[in-house]
Amino acid sequence: MRGLYEDRTLGPDALDRISDFMQFSLDLCRLDGRVVAERGDFRRNVSADFLRHVRSKEELRQVTGDRVLGEVRYNPDGTLDILGWARPQNDGPALRALTALRAWRLEAFRQRADLGVAEQLLEVDLDYTFNHWRDACFDLWEEIRGHHYYTRLLQLAALVEGAEWLEQKGDAARSRAFRAAADDISRCLDAHLDKDASFYRAFLSDLVQPSTIPDTRRLDIAVVLGVIHAARSGDRHGVLDPKVLSTLLRLERLFMSEYKINQDRAADWGPAMGRYCGDVYFSGGAYYFSTLGVAQFYYLLAESLARLPAIEISLELREMFAGMFDAIPGQAFNTPGGRRKLAEAALKRGEMFMATVRRYTPPTGELAEQFSRDDGVQTSAKNLAWSYAAFITAHAGRNAASRAIDNCR
Repeated sequence: MRGLYEDRTLGPDALDRISDFMQFSLDLCRLDGRVVAERGDFRRNVSADFLRHVRSKEELRQVTGDRVLGEVRYNPDGTLDILGWARPQNDGPALRALTALRAWRLEAFRQRADLGVAEQLLEVDLDYTFNHWRDACFDLWEEIRGHHYYTRLLQLAALVEGAEWLEQKGDAARSRAFRAAADDISRCLDAHLDKDASFYRAFLSDLVQPSTIPDTRRLDIAVVLGVIHAARSGDRHGVLDPKVLSTLLRLERLFMSEYKINQDRAADWGPAMGRYCGDVYFSGGAYYFSTLGVAQFYYLLAESLARLPAIEISLELREMFAGMFDAIPGQAFNTPGGRRKLAEAALKRGEMFMATVRRYTPPTGELAEQFSRDDGVQTSAKNLAWSYAAFITAHAGRNAASRAIDNCR
């Protein structure tokens, strides 16, 4: 919504929708599971054969205070979900804080009479992130309990950007505390490197519940999604991090070998991307948000390369770029011409993944959750909101990259 407002696809009513989202979210934070438990009628309309999936009174009584923010799901009417699920999931408050912070930077948004709602929500989400970043939780796929690269990177970004916001508001003490926590998270993220220091593992097992999941499962598109959602600048845990680039290359090779639709693809198509090795959800096939996420990654890379005043390409980065792009000139990319050529190569790479999405999108423009690894037919959830959102953000990234390249002189 913010992106569509910034590129003027939507008008001022987009800010109304963002404010509605923030008010709804703030109301969710005030829910109390004890009220649901003591009411005692939450099981009344549940069929007998489904009761085993309903949460107990004891569990619901514990959903109070900031524990509400670790809830994975809420009902459309703004009430607590009574079904058992993989809880807690701690990426949500960090993501929401980043959403609010990025909206808060818009001058028109800061002029709104209801700005206080956004600030209250920010306080709640940032405090939760600060207080719970050390906790094990479930991943964004709601499958594995542990410590996750995706969640930690979003928590890092939220605390860094939140510290800047607090400093502007004059709260120097909390700003320093948030920055110190962010430094600790950064060190924890470094622990996600595999033993050969060649890629970032998506998760580390919860020490309370040792994992028996094979190491191959740790190579996961969640790492790439975390990078684009956190949108960090610099060469650590961002698009210029050689280890992130290595992770992406490994994922591309994985899905090129696993998916039949990638075997005979056109030369100007990128490989359709899934989630991780061994995924069996529905067809275990390609995901629109994964493939679009990789397109957005390359657009962000193109923009970063075009905007940097100078680049000294390390041997490690050179090897990564050589594996991604057709040809790399021999000179160091510390001139505008060299930087532009490299940025254009990254943009072209992003276009290849967009071409794959175009190939497997029906004439109606509908985007499901997955498309089959065998024939590209849409599967899984229909009209998935995340698929459409991934297209919007990838398109915005493409526009930003194109503008940056045009200005790279």
